Amino acid sequence: MMKITTPYYLIDENKLLRNMEIIRQVRQLSGAKSVLALKCFSTWSVFELMRQYMDGTTSSSLFEARLGYEKFGKETHAYCVGYSAEDIRAVTAFADKVIFNSASQLERYYELVKTKKVGLRVNPGISHSHFDLADPARRHSRLGVTDKAVLAAQLPRLSGFMFHYNCENDDYPAFVRQLDYIGEQYGDMLKELEWISLGGGIYFTKEGYPVEAFSRTLADFAKTYGVQIYLEPGESAITGAAELVTRVVDIVQNEINIAIVDASVEGHMLDLLIYRLAAKMEAEQTTGHSYMVAGRSCLAGDVFGTFHFADRLEVGSEIRFADAAGYTMVKKNWFNGLAMPAIAVKRLDGTLEVVRTFDYADFLTSLS
Repeated sequence: MMKITTPYYLIDENKLLRNMEIIRQVRQLSGAKSVLALKCFSTWSVFELMRQYMDGTTSSSLFEARLGYEKFGKETHAYCVGYSAEDIRAVTAFADKVIFNSASQLERYYELVKTKKVGLRVNPGISHSHFDLADPARRHSRLGVTDKAVLAAQLPRLSGFMFHYNCENDDYPAFVRQLDYIGEQYGDMLKELEWISLGGGIYFTKEGYPVEAFSRTLADFAKTYGVQIYLEPGESAITGAAELVTRVVDIVQNEINIAIVDASVEGHMLDLLIYRLAAKMEAEQTTGHSYMVAGRSCLAGDVFGTFHFADRLEVGSEIRFADAAGYTMVKKNWFNGLAMPAIAVKRLDGTLEVVRTFDYADFLTSLS
C-alpha cells in the first residue's frame, strides 16, 4: 500500500459495499427507497459505488441539495429547517421533492414550488435518541409540525410527510412500536398522500439487526396506507467504512502515559467532542500498554480516549481510529490552523487513491 502523509481519512469501498448490499436487500424485500443523508456523509468520490444501491440524496441546505443533484444524481430531496427566498428559487431548479419544516414556510413559498413534489416535516412527539442534543422531539423542538389540525389543512398542497425521529436506533421492537404509533395517529392523512419518509437514524445495517423482519414491517405499512416509503440512511450507509489514520508526534507523562497524535478531535472528529464520546478502534485491546491518546490542538479536552496497545508507543507509531466516516469529513475545520486530513479511498480492487489533499492555501482562502 502506498504511503500517505498522516493524518488522513481512509474510506474502504469493500466495507462500504457491505452496507450497500443491506440497503439493496431492504429495497428488494420491502419496496422502501433509500436516499443518502448528506448531512452525515458527502464525500462524493465514492458516490459512483453508492448510486448503484441507493435512490438518491436528501439534504439539509441548498448547497447539500445541489451537491446531491450534481454529484449523485437520481432523486434529489431538498429539506431545510429554514429556507430563504433565494434558497427556494435556487433549489427548485433541480430538486424533485421540496420538504418544508413548518407550515408557515410552506405557506410563504408554495407558489414557487407547487410544480414539485411538496412535503412537510411532522413532529410526532416521539423519538429514539441517546442524547438530548439530537432529540428531535425534545421540549420546545423547532423540528416539524406538531399540530394535526395544521397538517390536515395543508394536505391539498402535499404529496408526502417526512418523519425524522430517530438517532442511532438499533432497537427493532422500539422501531415497530413507533411505526404503529405513526399509523394510529396519522393513518387517515397518510392515505391521502403518495409517500412518507421515515428519516434517518434507524441502524438497520448494524451487525445482527433483523433485516428481513424490518423489511416486512415496512412493506406491510406501505401496503396498509398506500404510500411509497423512503428511508434516509446516513450513519447506516457508511458505518464502519472509514478510518482516521494518525501518527504519534509526542509522548508525555502526567500520572499516566499520554500519546499526542497529528490529528485533533476538535478539528477532525468533532462529534466525539460534542457528545462526549471516545473514539473507536477496530480491534480494541483490554490488556497491554495503556495510553491516553490526545489531539494536538490547544483545547485541554482534545482527547480521543484511553486505549491499550500490544507494544509501547513511540514517536512515529501509527494509530487508526475506526468508524470515521459519518459526521467527520462534513464537520472538519481549521481550528488552530492544524493540517487538515487528506481523504483517501481504497477501491474495490484494492487500489489506494488519494482523492483530496489540503494545504496552506486552503487554510488561507477559508478566511479573509
